[in-house]
Amino acid sequence: MSEAAARELRAETTIDATPDAVWAALTDLRRMPEWSPELVRMVPLKPGGLKVGQQYLGINRRKAAVWPTRSVVVTLEPGRALAWDTRSSGARWIYELAAEGSGTRVVHRRPVPRRITLLSRLYAPVALGGSDGHADELEAGMARTLERLKAALEVAAG
Repeated sequence: MSEAAARELRAETTIDATPDAVWAALTDLRRMPEWSPELVRMVPLKPGGLKVGQQYLGINRRKAAVWPTRSVVVTLEPGRALAWDTRSSGARWIYELAAEGSGTRVVHRRPVPRRITLLSRLYAPVALGGSDGHADELEAGMARTLERLKAALEVAAG
């Protein structure tokens, strides 16, 4: 696997909605499949709702490939930051929010704090067309996620 697959992926946009409105949408993880082109469902694995330490089972799909992921919420700063570590891949998924003018700047990042897991290094070449190509798709998907979130919130705002 090249370092390109493990690079930090990034997308950002400004949404004409308050940080509280953006936060409410992002933290309703049942709606996350509406935004994400790869995520089919996110299911909490413990009672207690969204909190640091909460675990989620993610069901992902790319063409004919379907796979589960296990994620743990690591950052929950209302109106500012949401992040989870995907244990099955080694990636961290981060949403950072900041008020900007009358809207909200949203930065979506995917760093790999340590390294891509062996499972991911074996699975991506076989089922996803290669690690580097999938990283490129993920980054494009992150931009689509923010576009969809923006569209939904701005339509809701009128």
